[in-house]
Amino acid sequence: MNQDKLKTISNLFEGKEIRSIWDKDKEDYYFSVVDVINALAEPKNPRDYWYQLKKRLSEEEKSEVSTNCRQLKMKAKDGKMRETDALDTEGIFRLIESVPSPKAEPFKVWLAKLGRQKVDEVFDPSKGIDEMIDFYLKKGYSLEWIEARIKAIIDRKKLTKVWYDGGVKEGKEYGILTNEIYKEWSGMTASEYKSYKGIRKENLRDNMSRLEVILTLS
Repeated sequence: MNQDKLKTISNLFEGKEIRSIWDKDKEDYYFSVVDVINALAEPKNPRDYWYQLKKRLSEEEKSEVSTNCRQLKMKAKDGKMRETDALDTEGIFRLIESVPSPKAEPFKVWLAKLGRQKVDEVFDPSKGIDEMIDFYLKKGYSLEWIEARIKAIIDRKKLTKVWYDGGVKEGKEYGILTNEIYKEWSGMTASEYKSYKGIRKENLRDNMSRLEVILTLS
């Protein structure tokens, strides 16, 4: 798997964030183990829970779950990409068997549905757009806001293509130019504006008004 070509996806199960990465070659997800544990068992410290679970499985000679883990970079709460224990769908199903939870069966159904949707998107990309619209509607956004958000995404793609064609490198240089756009209408950089709105790990544009979304690419 080429990690550089993959991006963290934030899926939700009953309001709980499940960080995941889609492997288009394998046509399967890799899920953050600690996120899945947090959604299923809701322990005080998911990482400690996972550490103790790995220890118990090893003692019971059922360590295939932990040994099949991969270290993949996923976006952490501080916004940085950090190495995270991840399992593919089959591995997550095995993990569920080791985590006693009344949410096990609903999670299995959610997992299966999520996989089908992603495969379907490969053959019909419009389904991915429909899913995004439904997601925002369920979060309480208006159709007018969603329309502005989709247009902003398209305009952003056009803009970054111009930058790329002009020799601008992704990453730091994109960030510098993006900050100039933000400063032009808000007087703040993107990170400063995010702090101003009291946002930590959430997507900044998802916490903007329709006007703010439009202004980000004005």
